[in-house]
Amino acid sequence: MDAPATAFSFAPIQTLHRDRTRRIRTVIQPTAPQPAGAPESPATAAADYCLAHHVLEGAETAARARDTATFDWYAAHPDANAPTLSTPTAVGPRIVVAPDLNRLPRSAISETPYYVLGPDPTPTPADLRELAAAAYATGAQAGFADLLAAHAVVLVLLRHKQLGDTLDSWTITRLPGTVFCDHAGDPVVLARDLIHEAGHNWLNDALAATASKISDEALFHSPWKKTKRPAFGFLHACWAFPLTMIYTARVLPRTTGALHCFLTAYLAQQRHLLATTADDHARALDLIPDTDLRQRLHAVHHEALSL
Repeated sequence: MDAPATAFSFAPIQTLHRDRTRRIRTVIQPTAPQPAGAPESPATAAADYCLAHHVLEGAETAARARDTATFDWYAAHPDANAPTLSTPTAVGPRIVVAPDLNRLPRSAISETPYYVLGPDPTPTPADLRELAAAAYATGAQAGFADLLAAHAVVLVLLRHKQLGDTLDSWTITRLPGTVFCDHAGDPVVLARDLIHEAGHNWLNDALAATASKISDEALFHSPWKKTKRPAFGFLHACWAFPLTMIYTARVLPRTTGALHCFLTAYLAQQRHLLATTADDHARALDLIPDTDLRQRLHAVHHEALSL
């Protein structure tokens, strides 16, 4: 039951968070003194890392547009004004936003729409903040507190859909620690999707932190995409979906009615899909040079296969 908790505590990621945040702040505020004293906690360092990327993205966009006022705002708010936007949760303060989807930018930095924290935030309705807080609590109770604390700092809620509808969610590498999610108004389901996307953020950071370069020459069959994928995408799927399987198996006994049926069907579907990856996953793991990272990916995949 402790495999995910063991997997998420990864010292190279914590070093990456602190080092990259310091470098970003040096770029945005070159004359400001760097913080001294004892290192921040991993959760605080992860939040700073996430918010620093929002500031960097917003400042770069403002600079390219010659928008001096907005650029100066980012320079004056290296935390993206997070304290005024925070929602208390079981894993620490989170930024929960529900922007107008028609105003989400699209650009070369992402294949999907995205959202960057800035000087003009839209207030998030209280019911959505409560939904998010309940989802974080549910995920934490199922053993995923460390993952959500460090890799789901900003939650962008997208469309409200019905249980059983296709729920879209994604992350983008330029905004680590940020998760974009549809939701069905149920914290148990939202927690599942938070864990899935936080898992992608974790693996991106782990690969960067260990300087792991994965060859894209070998292709592996992805049962989720129903096509051949390079090792990078295949390994991401074989990490994020098993995390949701482990989570679902843990919360399933506490659910009833339509939600129980929905999650039971989801787990059965994922068991079938994951079983087809067993041989290919072992071959794909051989492409990861870092032994510790390789073992963590194997442990989670193995636990999910045993469900």
